[in-house]
Amino acid sequence: MASTKKRDSRKAVQQTGWITLEGGFAARPCVVLDLSASGAKITLESPQALNSKLRLAFSRDARHGRDCEVVWRRGSTLGLKFTA
Repeated sequence: MASTKKRDSRKAVQQTGWITLEGGFAARPCVVLDLSASGAKITLESPQALNSKLRLAFSRDARHGRDCEVVWRRGSTLGLKFTA
């Protein structure tokens, strides 16, 4: 029997967010396009400089964010999976 992986429902948010790289340095602004319980879709300038692991927050204070892993990239848009 084939398993059908159901995605968590996504909510369009169009909200400013902040990403920080591992180590918590240099918060960079991004736009969170949509959000679900398991991840988010964001867009930002010069995403090619990003590692696959980062932290997404809705304030510049990364302590209130979620650890993420980049699962896909299309131009300046990234798909993130929450890891913690």
